[in-house]
Amino acid sequence: MTVTTAYEDTPTETIDVHGVEFAYRQLGPDGGTPVIFLNHLAAVLDNWDPRVVDGIAAHHRVITFDNRGIGASQGKTPRSVAAMARDAVAFIRALGYDQVDLLGFSLGGFVAQVIAELEPRLVRKLILAGTGPAGGEGIDKVTPITLLDTFRATLTFKDPKELLFFTRTANGKAEARRFVNRLKERGTDRDKAISVTAFRSQLKAIHSWGVQRPSDLTAIRQPVLVANGAHDRMVPSGNSTELARRLPNARLTLYPDAGHGGIFQYHRQFVAEVLKFLED
Repeated sequence: MTVTTAYEDTPTETIDVHGVEFAYRQLGPDGGTPVIFLNHLAAVLDNWDPRVVDGIAAHHRVITFDNRGIGASQGKTPRSVAAMARDAVAFIRALGYDQVDLLGFSLGGFVAQVIAELEPRLVRKLILAGTGPAGGEGIDKVTPITLLDTFRATLTFKDPKELLFFTRTANGKAEARRFVNRLKERGTDRDKAISVTAFRSQLKAIHSWGVQRPSDLTAIRQPVLVANGAHDRMVPSGNSTELARRLPNARLTLYPDAGHGGIFQYHRQFVAEVLKFLED
């Protein structure tokens, strides 16, 4: 059997999770511990950088999915990170897995932290990218930053992620265009865009996370790789440093001249570091 390791060719599947259909894609070799990708604000299956997915899927089973109410998945999008985490756990269990690795980006990193706290035996290792702890600095400002940059992008015919994820240096702008072009590589079977209602629910969940009392991260004993750009405006980079300081078994990478999407700008370095981290 040929193993699919190209995300643009991976078919979209669905699975029933307690009466709700969840859309997902899986690729890479069978066996071993799968890597579950947890997505960012407003993102659907097609918003994962194919270079990151393909790079990790060359060595590990990778599963991306739309959580409840997002993209092609049914149901109503929760307004709390904790509810999103419970839905993600139900999805993972429905696939039949007892242990997984988690790669959570931005909002997905919030969800990954809660999963590790709720279900510690389910999680082997954690990769937390462009994210921060509950109550972290500036997280409660994600909504105004997102809406303002989305408005600016619309006026200049850009993808909002070019402004939100990348620095405005010459190098940052060039990398932003490359990233947006990579997201367009899949020509068929593309996912549904997020609905306005789901987007608003995610913003409420993020704001609540930003004003929440800090949690005791010492309960997360798993190995953790924390990564971000050194100039993240959405979830300020100091949150990554704080995560690495407060988590008992964490390592930190900050990419220079990079913003919220640092792992996409530095996808080659990030993939290499993730593979080493997962195999150590």
